[in-house]
Amino acid sequence: MTIHAPKITGSAGRPVIRQLDEAAINRISAGEVVERPASAVKELIENALDAGATRISVDIADGGKTLIRVTDDGCGMTSQDLPLALSRHATSKIDGSDLLDIRSFGFRGEALPSLGAVGRLTISSRVLGDEAAQITCEGGRLGSPRPTALTRGTVVELRDLFYATPARLKFLRSDRAEVQAIVEVIRRLAMAEPEVGFTLREGGEGRILFRADPQTGDMFDALASRLSAILGVDFTDNALRIDAEREGLRVQGYAALPTYSRGSSSQQYLFVNGRPVLDRMLYGALRAAYFDVLSRDRHPAAVLNLIVDPQRVDVNVHPAKAEVRFREPEFARTLIVTAVKTALTGAGHRASSTVGTETLAAFRPGSRIYQMDRPSQPSLARAFAFQSPSGFAEAPQARVEPASADETDRPLGAARAQVHENYIIAQTDSGIVIVDQHAAHERLVYERLKRQMAETGITVQALLIPEIIELSPTDAARILEAASALAGIGLVIEPFGGTAVVIRETPAILGPISGAALIQDILDELGDLGDSQLLQGKIDAVLSRMACHGSVRSGRQMRAEEMNSLLREMEATPLSGQCNHGRPTYVELKLTDIERLFGRR
Repeated sequence: MTIHAPKITGSAGRPVIRQLDEAAINRISAGEVVERPASAVKELIENALDAGATRISVDIADGGKTLIRVTDDGCGMTSQDLPLALSRHATSKIDGSDLLDIRSFGFRGEALPSLGAVGRLTISSRVLGDEAAQITCEGGRLGSPRPTALTRGTVVELRDLFYATPARLKFLRSDRAEVQAIVEVIRRLAMAEPEVGFTLREGGEGRILFRADPQTGDMFDALASRLSAILGVDFTDNALRIDAEREGLRVQGYAALPTYSRGSSSQQYLFVNGRPVLDRMLYGALRAAYFDVLSRDRHPAAVLNLIVDPQRVDVNVHPAKAEVRFREPEFARTLIVTAVKTALTGAGHRASSTVGTETLAAFRPGSRIYQMDRPSQPSLARAFAFQSPSGFAEAPQARVEPASADETDRPLGAARAQVHENYIIAQTDSGIVIVDQHAAHERLVYERLKRQMAETGITVQALLIPEIIELSPTDAARILEAASALAGIGLVIEPFGGTAVVIRETPAILGPISGAALIQDILDELGDLGDSQLLQGKIDAVLSRMACHGSVRSGRQMRAEEMNSLLREMEATPLSGQCNHGRPTYVELKLTDIERLFGRR
């Protein structure tokens, strides 16, 4: 059943066009800009950042429904500025001459009047060298500026959000869910501005929910310190620095090793010119950079900021400003993919430190610690001689030759044993390394096959009977737009009149395939991510299976020279720290950690 709203009709029975009053306009605008308390917090913090604030404090109550107070030490506003700040489309960020030259967070001039239209808004502000002033706006009714007491900056207090539109309150979630959304907003803005201090407090007692102190140093050091505080030290310990430039675009930040993958995309934070964004194309590019080092159910962790000339990106796509549109999206995508892949390749055989930590935690005993000193080698020799049975003190002692320095000082050490015909135990200067021989060799063979394919190209097979596929006009245009890229990896598609396409050649390595199913899968990925790695992924999957069959099998005994050869090749091969499915190929345990397991430290 279709429900139609009642129409306002004139004498002739036709609908009447009416001019809405200012209060209705502001409430409609508020519905786009302020979806929930977290949206209000975001808008107010962005205003504070645009005002040059170095410290921002946020106080909330009842999940932000009854109170949101944002205090900053920015430049402030005069008593003459305050009424104008609460007027729609009044802003100090732009002059309106060029909407493609946005260099600030805010620019639409909608946030403050929208908040004043649906809540009880009070703004107190002071410009250095001037008197402080305060203004109120309740349900769209604007008061007059009056003197107040304030040292510096601005305090924006929003009470009873949506009291003027009570129906909106019914769509808000629980207080806890709204608080979590506010925390997430502040976390993202804190990552974008590491030199600014942020504090979030809740309730009358001011319980601190989030705090990030201002960071100093160069951009990467400040960002690393901020990310350690927000995402944890494990992230920064296992993240690679990203700094690359191409076609006038630059990407900076940190991307984690594949073995530090997550079960969801919760640790993916992308920014454009410091603005947190939710862009499918950018998230698809990040996924593409990891696609052959992670299984499809694992997600990379990264914090990346794409720096681009404001003239080449449109941030005026949506009132919430979370979506952007690039003039040359392929440049942005290629830069992210190339930069992250280059960093991962440069990391060589490195695996995340959390692998060893998780291994130790798996068999850590009780917490009782015995303080023991490690005896010197002469002391050990005397002790062993004393413990020898009578009459055997002078007997020849069995000796184990120490590992040579040129083996143990290598990153993966020198092979000492093979256990359960699958795990290689190697000794390093500072501990031991346990290698999964099958997983490690599988990765080495896989990388070798990929290099060979890159050098000789992908062999294609011409179909004896080309496969004709009927598509919708939109799908036909989309797949033909990607035809050149697909031809580069062995899938040759051509138009066949109307909205049909024809497949003439396919990658030989895939063998017989269903062309229609493959095209539909590629179209689904193009629609979802703006680009498709599906075909390349299928080719890599075949190479991975070939590598699996061609690698050292579990259960095979290896000689010492074979084990050491495997270790040396791992050290020389990029991405060898994880298998083809993203699992670690080795675990490193420090001697100090092993000694803790036995209560020696």
